[in-house]
Amino acid sequence: MTDLLPSDYADTLAEIKARVHAARFRIQRAANTEQLELWWHIGNIIIERQNTEAWGTGIINRLAADLRAEFPTVKGFSPANLRYMRRFAEAWPDASSIRQRPVGELPWSHIIELLDKLDDQKLRDWYAARDVLNGWSRPVLAHQIKARLHEREGAAASNFALTLDTGSELAQQITKDPYTLDFLAIDSDATERELEARLTERVVHTLAELGPGFAFVGRQVHFDLDGDDFFIDLLFFHIEQLRYVVIELKTTKFDPRDAGQLGFYVALVDDRLRLADRHEHTIGILLVADKSETVVKYALAGTAQPVAVSRYELSPAVQAALPAEEALTRLADEVADEIEQP
Repeated sequence: MTDLLPSDYADTLAEIKARVHAARFRIQRAANTEQLELWWHIGNIIIERQNTEAWGTGIINRLAADLRAEFPTVKGFSPANLRYMRRFAEAWPDASSIRQRPVGELPWSHIIELLDKLDDQKLRDWYAARDVLNGWSRPVLAHQIKARLHEREGAAASNFALTLDTGSELAQQITKDPYTLDFLAIDSDATERELEARLTERVVHTLAELGPGFAFVGRQVHFDLDGDDFFIDLLFFHIEQLRYVVIELKTTKFDPRDAGQLGFYVALVDDRLRLADRHEHTIGILLVADKSETVVKYALAGTAQPVAVSRYELSPAVQAALPAEEALTRLADEVADEIEQP
């Protein structure tokens, strides 16, 4: 006969599981830091010898062969990786960086990405910090570097400072300008409905481009006002800032009337969906094919609701190299795996 489980068994099991997962994460993180420190010290030794002795390419190759012979089960002692160790120590010359800065929390493959794709050390540190904060996979890190996220983040023209009592800076941070939508496999002649459809079909990529914290609520969200029908193109909820984000799409150049329409939808969501005692004020982001900064400036000044205006960029040529839908699912799984097991 099976013994009856105590009433608190499920809670006890959940607590133990949580502790095991947390301990594994700490162990993996500590092991990663130890490995990075080892790689840094090997790289630093190579730098010191090259500065004082005639250490050329041949010596690095010999060193790699001898290390692999001594440690046959240890991966990472190829000539190419030894050169990456040297570059690692050169890029972060202070050994304390490994434990005190974001780079010390990254997988080695991510550090290689930073070394290969960026020459500016400040940018390396910037992307390392964003990588740690957002739990990016290596492909996502590579995409963000290629798309120059550091230039686009928080760059949308907005009236948040004038229309939000609090949190305007935080709201600004979740905007970008421009948004890169090259993953949509769609050309500049697409209609707004086609653009919406592709964004929702490829929601994994859409959420990655919008940034951390966004959750998809719906497309063509319907509201009935005194018998008249109104539809919001795309509605998201930002789970970190606890606010709804209305996104409207225009395949044409920005028109001041667009800001008024978006403001109307923001007010509608704020009134019908927002919980005043729990949620921050709703904001709107208008994505347009092109815009005049001067026209946007005056249009936003005359809009009472918090809205931002950004361009979007489409690049069908890039799409040929992008993965199929099945690969997008695998990419999402890889992101989750790297967050759980860095």
